Amino acid sequence: MIDRRPFDRLGGADHGWLKARHHFSFASYYDPKNMGWGALRVWNDDEIAPNTGFPPHPHSDMEIITYVRSGAITHQDSLGNKGRTEAGDVQVMSAGSGIRHSEYNLEGETTRIFQIWIEPNRSGGAPTWGAKPFPKGERAGKFVTLASGFADDGDVLPIRTDARVLGATLKAGETTTYDLGQSRHGYLVPAVGTVEVNGVRLHARDGAAIANEAVLTVTALEDAELVLVDAA
Repeated sequence: MIDRRPFDRLGGADHGWLKARHHFSFASYYDPKNMGWGALRVWNDDEIAPNTGFPPHPHSDMEIITYVRSGAITHQDSLGNKGRTEAGDVQVMSAGSGIRHSEYNLEGETTRIFQIWIEPNRSGGAPTWGAKPFPKGERAGKFVTLASGFADDGDVLPIRTDARVLGATLKAGETTTYDLGQSRHGYLVPAVGTVEVNGVRLHARDGAAIANEAVLTVTALEDAELVLVDAA
């Protein structure tokens, strides 16, 4: 089962400095039938104007993954962490027992991000933050794990949940596969380009909620950049 969520039908808000689309219920967009997909709770498609951003605010008990699509985002938090994450790279904040952070676009151009929240396996624990570059050449033609809660996934950003966040770049005409597993929840969004997933066509920034599909076969109809969450 693949349920396509067209970008132009997503909930959203325009705050001037922030233009946001919400794949699931978030903030002023509320749909009791669309509260998440498995352990995946939030997928926001945000455009942040230059020299603006989110001032310090708190979080707890959530795994928050930020995938930068263009521009860069600068993070600062109550643990003393500070870092700038550029396009194609990823940062992860495990909010744990509680953390305050800010996220600003300090660039001279609009920054575009996917912000993904996944529920942790357990509450509490010390909060953490980390970021990692993921050159697009390393995920050319295949899915590569960017963040994971599985120890055997190696040197990737850790999250405290039985889930993976993956990225891929495909040239037009290329096909790749991913073993999702029959009992897992997948959610796939092309950041760029048009693809077919098990025969279902997705345009840029559409979402695909996937269940009961053991293997995903993804074919790029044009050059594409993909983000996939594999969650319990």
